[in-house]
Amino acid sequence: MSAFMTTLVVSGTVLLVILGGDLGRRKVNTMRLVRPLVAVAVVMVLFFHSPQLSGNDLSLQLVGIGLGTIFGLAAGAMLPAERDPSGQVYTRAGVLYALFWLAMSGARVLFVYGIEHWYTAAIITFSVKYRISGPEVFSNALVLMALATVLARTVVVMNRRRRLRAAVV
Repeated sequence: MSAFMTTLVVSGTVLLVILGGDLGRRKVNTMRLVRPLVAVAVVMVLFFHSPQLSGNDLSLQLVGIGLGTIFGLAAGAMLPAERDPSGQVYTRAGVLYALFWLAMSGARVLFVYGIEHWYTAAIITFSVKYRISGPEVFSNALVLMALATVLARTVVVMNRRRRLRAAVV
């Protein structure tokens, strides 16, 4: 599968799982927290190549993790939580949240499309200059970015649920 198709599948899967589970007012339960993690784990198994460690490959993959963490924290900030009188915690996601996830997914897909069609020579030059061993490193970085985004968002939601359950009404 081409890098573009891989990115399209990864981004589309994450987007569908996250938006399908988060849009509107949604109960925060264990299944809701676990479902996106399972989806990303499956994506990792299918599309993550063994970690690339030569040259600056590890650095690029760590950048993917770092950016994904920042994006996940930002997504979590757009997902307010509330506790109803029975003690059940809910989140509410709207248009801004959906647009944020669409923009992240679209940017990943557009970046890979650009690598394959618009700025291939520039990426090759960048890879040689900064000792990136090949296209699978970029693919890994993008998959790790998606994983870190989902993980960070999940940690934010879990923390909100924990704090709201502990709060005295």
